[in-house]
Amino acid sequence: MNPQDSRSIVTLCLMAAFADGSKHDREREEVRRIAESLAQAGDIHLPSLYQDVLLKRQTLASVAASLQDEGARHLAYEMAVCVCDADGGQSEAERQFLRELRDALKLDGREAQAMDDAAEALAQAPVDAPVPPLAGAAASAALPVPVPADLPSAGSTAPAPSRPAVDEAAMDKRILNAAILNGALELLPESLSTLAIIPLQMRLVYGIGKEHGYELDKGHIKDFLATVGVGLTSQYLEQAGRKLIGGLLGKVGGGMLRGVGKQAVSSGMSFATTYALGHVAKRYYGGGRQLSTQMLKDSYARVVAQGQQLHATYLPQMQEQARTLDTAKVMAMVRGR
Repeated sequence: MNPQDSRSIVTLCLMAAFADGSKHDREREEVRRIAESLAQAGDIHLPSLYQDVLLKRQTLASVAASLQDEGARHLAYEMAVCVCDADGGQSEAERQFLRELRDALKLDGREAQAMDDAAEALAQAPVDAPVPPLAGAAASAALPVPVPADLPSAGSTAPAPSRPAVDEAAMDKRILNAAILNGALELLPESLSTLAIIPLQMRLVYGIGKEHGYELDKGHIKDFLATVGVGLTSQYLEQAGRKLIGGLLGKVGGGMLRGVGKQAVSSGMSFATTYALGHVAKRYYGGGRQLSTQMLKDSYARVVAQGQQLHATYLPQMQEQARTLDTAKVMAMVRGR
């Protein structure tokens, strides 16, 4: 894909991110931060694209018209759909934006609708299904299960009397396995695989809360993620943007990314963020939800850094998982089937 196509696709994704007009200032700031960080990963000056979108210097029609390659047009639409669905579904404004984008890109209606349906299915996936287990040798690899040692406690607050006993070692292993699985999804080239990371992270947080005696719904989980600093739309943009700039996003080799053994394929952010979310949720719900907002943010940032350092250790397991996955398996796994 040439640089112009990449710029156009990123521009359309940024338009999609702000299509509903209701993004919180915090989420806008996250998108801006990601635009700046991704600018370091390629030749595209993303901060200027971000400003172009916010100030409406470009139109949807003109950006769509710049995409001449059919594959690039399909990828642009797929990514825009995933951006709109990343926070749990599409608003009416987002659906209108996608209808206009579909027309501007001159896409086949049936194919576009199939993409809409698939993304919506992921966005609406239940959070109360179990976290999918690892398959094959990766599930039984004799590697240590790392546990962050410097997370804050909730002080002297007594635990709720109804809180059940929790198998800490089993939970630590579940967090690690979830991080490995999401790291594997980051290695796949399909936009839907990237979108699947978010509901699996939400499912992990749900399971941790439930084991500690808390019944959470999607609203509670989104609030927790937002508190620690994980914007759903911005997270998808960051994950997909890195793969797009690296030329890794799209239909490659019949749906599987060949040469997946190269560590450079992935920034490892999905492994690190899932690892951090799991351990911070474990401490938060295990401590009776007593940690302050700032403590949660600080803890999450520290454990993300630890997760990034662990990425190389567990990369072989992520690669093995990636080789066993395709879009159909990912869809079934996320939907709990």
